[in-house]
This record gives sequence, C-alpha cells and structure tokens, in this order.
Amino acid sequence: MNTPHPHSQSRGRWVDHAHRLLFDPHARHGYAQTFENLIAWVIIFSMVAIFAEHVEAIELAHADFLQGFDRVCVTIFTVEYLLRVWVAPLDPRYHGKSFARLRYMASPYALIDFIAIFPFYLTALVGVDLASLQLLRMVRLLRILKLTRNVVPAWREFQALNQGRTFRAKLYALMEPTGHSGQLRVYVDNFIVFWVLLSIVCVVLESVQSVHNILSLQFILIDTVAFGVFTVEYLIRLYIAPENPRFKRAFAPHGAYVLSPQALIDLLAILPFLLETIWPNQVDLRFLRVFRLARLLKLTRYTTATVTLYKVLRREWQVIFASVFIMLLLIVLAASLGYLLEHESQPDKFENIPQAIYWAVITLASVGYGDISPVTPWGRTLTVVLSLVGVGIFAIPAGLLASAFTDQLRIDRDEFKRQLLEDLQAGDNLPTRKAAIAEEAERLHLSPEDIARLQKEAQEEFEERQREQGLSGLVILDPQHHPELVAMQASVLCHQLSLLAEHIDPQVLRERKTGASVLHPRLDEVMTVLKRP
Repeated sequence: MNTPHPHSQSRGRWVDHAHRLLFDPHARHGYAQTFENLIAWVIIFSMVAIFAEHVEAIELAHADFLQGFDRVCVTIFTVEYLLRVWVAPLDPRYHGKSFARLRYMASPYALIDFIAIFPFYLTALVGVDLASLQLLRMVRLLRILKLTRNVVPAWREFQALNQGRTFRAKLYALMEPTGHSGQLRVYVDNFIVFWVLLSIVCVVLESVQSVHNILSLQFILIDTVAFGVFTVEYLIRLYIAPENPRFKRAFAPHGAYVLSPQALIDLLAILPFLLETIWPNQVDLRFLRVFRLARLLKLTRYTTATVTLYKVLRREWQVIFASVFIMLLLIVLAASLGYLLEHESQPDKFENIPQAIYWAVITLASVGYGDISPVTPWGRTLTVVLSLVGVGIFAIPAGLLASAFTDQLRIDRDEFKRQLLEDLQAGDNLPTRKAAIAEEAERLHLSPEDIARLQKEAQEEFEERQREQGLSGLVILDPQHHPELVAMQASVLCHQLSLLAEHIDPQVLRERKTGASVLHPRLDEVMTVLKRP
C-alpha cells in the first residue's frame, strides 16, 4: 500500500490553508473578502496612476513615484496570480480534474491576471522601442477587467433571483434594495458613488487655477462621463417609478417621482452640464461649476443615516421647535440688550438691532471672531453671561438629536426583530415575507453577525412564547369556524394525554420546570380524570 510522502502532505496542508484563508468566501475565519477588496483598491489606484502618466506635467514632476508605485502594483498582482495558480486544484471549478493548474491558467480570469503583469516584465526583460512601449502601457488599462471576477458571479446570482420577473421589475431590483437584488445592486451603487465622489473631487480641484491649467481636458472628459452616468441613472429611475411602492398607487407614478425630493436631486446633478452645453455664453460658468456640488446630495440615497434623521426630526419636531424658538428668542433679546448698552460707545458696530444680531449669534455660539466686541463694562458683563448661557442653549438641540437618533436606531432594530418573529409565527414557507425581511436588513445595513444575533433573539422569544402559552408548537384552531376539526383535535389530545398518564409519574411532572406553572396547581385532578376508563 502506497503512503503519501511527508513533503507531499505538508504541501497539501499549506495549499489548503492558503485557499481557505484567502480564496474561500465560505471559510469561517478566512480573509477572502478582505483580500478581494484589497485587490480592487489596488486596481483602482493603479488605473489612476496610469492616467496620471499621460499628463505630461504630472509625469515629469513625479516620474520616479509613478514608476515605483507601478512596481508595487505589479508585485501585488504577481503574488495574487501565483497564489491563484497554486491553489487552483482546490478551486471548485477544477477540483478533482487533471492538470488543474494548467486549466486555470487557460481560463479567462487567469489570462486577464497575466495581461495585468505581462507588459511590466516584457519591458524589463526585452528592449522595446518607444512605440511598442506606449502600446504596452496602454495594455495595462486592461487591468480594469480584473474587477469582473466578482461582477460576473453577482450577475449570475441576480439572474437566478429574478427568473420569470418583468424587465422593469428586474431594473427596480437592480436600483433599489429588495429581496431580489443580490450582490449586483451593491456593485451598481458603488459604481454610482464612485462617479459622484470623483466628480466632486474634480469640481474642488478645478477651482485651483494651477491644477485647472494642467488637467482642464481631463476635467471635461470626467464631467462628460459623469453626466452620462447620472443621466442614465435618472432615466432608469424614472422608468421604474411604477414599481416603487411610494409611487405605485399614485395617479401618475412617473410624475410623482419627478416631483419627489430625491428625483429633484438627481435632476440637479445633470442640469448644470445641460445648461453649460446649451447656453455656454449666457450662463455664469463659475456658478454652474459650484452648483455641481449638489451632486453630493446624491449620496443620501446610499445611507440609512438620512432616513433615520428624517424619522428623528418628524418624531421630535415639537421639542426641536421649542428649543429653536428659545434660541431665537434669546438671540433677539441679546441683540437688543447689546444695542442698548453699546450703541453710544460704538455706533458704527452696534448701529441697530439687526446689525447686533450678528454679534449675539457668534457670542451665544461661543465663536467670538473678535471683529465686534463690547467695550463698556455692562456690555462685557452681558457677553460673559451670554457665552455661558449659549453653551447650554446650543447644546440642547444637539443632545436631543443624538439621543433621538440612538433611540430610532434601537426602534429600527426592534422592528426588524419583530418582523423576524412574525416570520417564525407565519412559517418559513412565505417567500414574499422572506424578501421583505431581506430588503429591510439591507436597508438597515445589518452585518451577517447582527442578522444572526437578531434571528437568535427572535427564535428564543418565539420559543418562550410557546412555552408560556403551553403550545409547544401545537396549532389551536378556532372552534367557531372549525367545530368539527376542534372536536377531532380534542379527541386526539385526550387520547394522547391518557397514554401519557398511564406511563408518567405525576411527581416527575412536578419536578420539571417546563409546564410546571400550568399543570402543578391541579395536577392530581388532571391525572385522575385522565386515568378514568
């Protein structure tokens, strides 16, 4: 009988350990997702560096840094490629097949990984002319295809989740969190967020004249692509408006969506580019460029913080309104006193009460720019008092919002646990309920650990309710609607209890915690009745 060589066993253990640690998404203590995120960020930064190389001013000033960064990226991609080839025999697609590593090397993903590093080693080992060097540099742009490693499985998952659904329903699942969205919607959201952030960075850098002179063409190209992305998104959301529960019952779902706050924000994201293109000489371009910062509001769609804040403001509006009213009252009172005490000494700074409001606000807010300050003793005394009072007055709304925000998060979690409890009571065979719970979990951005913890708490509460009611999983029918079934159920239960009474000692039931509170008071009477012929 042949025994495996010790070195072969050792290599097998190392391969298995590397696969579970870096490439198995189902490994309990693995880092597959972290490793994939690291590679994705390296790809993005390497693409930025490649584009920077094509800007002559940046390449001349930072040539050494760009070359060094490219070497680091190639090193990371090389290590990734070699690791994937090494653990290929454990890949589910090639496991148990002959020549697993060669099969993997011939796969599309492996070829993309190889192309990502091939130009660097070719230029380092073989001398090439300038034209070939530029061509090889352009080949590095294919590194972006490495990101499809995660997108393709997500697309297959999305297709499986949306079998038999309409095209508009699929688009809605792609743009909004539902039980049919899957991981692909996350990638779509990340893609839109990336273009929002990139366009905002370009608007900020464009205001720097030296940067604008160097990257003016790049800014135009990025803004054009961003406009295309945001326009397609706006049209898609307009098309899927009838699928949205908020607008489904409206007389004109598309019109209701157009007038919604989020749609207006989406329109503001593309409107500056349209106005600048249609009327280039009739509109203030500086105003439009700054107005493009409104795209930052698009990020409110991708975070639940704004939804939670809206709920907090709607729930606590009376308390917040009262605190704001007190603040306004105190500001007007402080401005009036400041005007009375300082007008004669500083008529230019405390000319009237509206002008003194500026001083009152910065004093109550404890900012104190120093451009307006009292000079009389009573005026300085008033300033000291206002500064001390302002600390508490401005802290009240902040404290209220912080406390209400925390309470709202707790309420949302409790509501989610209640939904889980209802799902347990209704049964696990309700796909629509499962989809709703998955949608709510995605909206709350609950981690798998949070979901597992809430499911465990809901399961424990459900079992506790069953024990308290003495059901133990038994379904009690309504005697008014099903009298025959209730009579049959009672007969079966009595027969089962009679069988139990013949074989169980009452003292055993008394010693058990489960059911003792229900049966113990009249246990002897129950057992006597059950043992009657």
